[in-house]
Amino acid sequence: MAGFAPRLLAVPTPELAVRELQRVAVDGCGIAEMVPKMRTLCIGLSRLDCRQANILKQEMLSLGGDAAVARGTVACSIDKTDCILIGTAKQLMRLCRKLTAQPFGLAALADELEGLLSRVARPPSVWKTSRRSLSLQRPLIMGILNLTPDSFSDGGRCSDPSQAFERALEMEAEGADIIDIGGESTRPGAALISAEQELARVLPVIERLSAALKCAISVDSWKSAVAEKALSAGAEIINDISGFNFDPEMAGLAAASGAGVVLMHTRGTPDKMQQETLYDDLMLEITSSLSASIVRACRAGVSDGCIAIDPGIGFGKDAAGNLELLRRLSEFSCFGLPILTGTSRKAFIGKTLNRPHTDDRLYGTAATVALSVAHGASILRVHDVRAMRDVVDMAHAILHC
Repeated sequence: MAGFAPRLLAVPTPELAVRELQRVAVDGCGIAEMVPKMRTLCIGLSRLDCRQANILKQEMLSLGGDAAVARGTVACSIDKTDCILIGTAKQLMRLCRKLTAQPFGLAALADELEGLLSRVARPPSVWKTSRRSLSLQRPLIMGILNLTPDSFSDGGRCSDPSQAFERALEMEAEGADIIDIGGESTRPGAALISAEQELARVLPVIERLSAALKCAISVDSWKSAVAEKALSAGAEIINDISGFNFDPEMAGLAAASGAGVVLMHTRGTPDKMQQETLYDDLMLEITSSLSASIVRACRAGVSDGCIAIDPGIGFGKDAAGNLELLRRLSEFSCFGLPILTGTSRKAFIGKTLNRPHTDDRLYGTAATVALSVAHGASILRVHDVRAMRDVVDMAHAILHC
């Protein structure tokens, strides 16, 4: 994001509210007063000039809201301060109108803030691929079809093309809207393979399935050479774990093909990503990284309507980080794009529940899927399609029917 880069903050517990206020360096007495107020909308801003922050504080107080700033801001005894705007959607929209007449560049903040509020209020209704528009009126199920011998959960089960074909048909019958086909394991510590090896695994299956499936086909690859041939064979979505960071040709390919894309956050390639799981600010880093991926895609010519985002649960995060991501998933609604989560059978579920075997993580997965839907996910990438179709549809019915 350019300019002020306002971001949504989800603080569902008092403990999280305190942590965010401490990050801003709010005075201790101010923290006690502000925590109850943070049950409304919270918008984070970074590195403001004290003059900007003081105006925001005054304006929010005049509207019945508040703004958290670092101690020393009022006296301008510090150079910069982060800020959390706290208020209702109505109060924040009124702030936008008032900021248009303010100095120090705050009129530009009004535009950015109004855009964020608009995106949060109107979530996307469709996701476009090169072959169709997928309705998001109910959440989509993306069934996982791994054609690898070494995936963390189902490695080797579908490495035979005939087995893979039958499993894809089975997942479609169970309620999958998308079949996500991968030829390279992205489990933590997995070794990289060549594009030729990957293509040898996925192309025969995609070619055969494209004539048999009614649902969409996605290729799970970060290599443009693989994605290009997969799209020609019948795939219509590129699921790139790198968010267009590993292969400089991928964004241009996606734009030229009109494919739907999933842009995911990770830290490094799968063989190294779990060596870097400490973050100064987990949500800020992921939001900033996804923002950069979106900008890269749009500059290459990818349509906004073709982009979905994935915060990368299990990719370069520890168990606590994955739980925080799920708890705060609604923050990513600030992009106004479909949100995908992939929690199925992952290690953080096993660690949390003491379930070392992946086949024993069905109920833990179900909890993460239901809560993902409750917090704004509209695409759920899963192994157990029949069970998770019921979980997703039930969660959606509770929320919307």
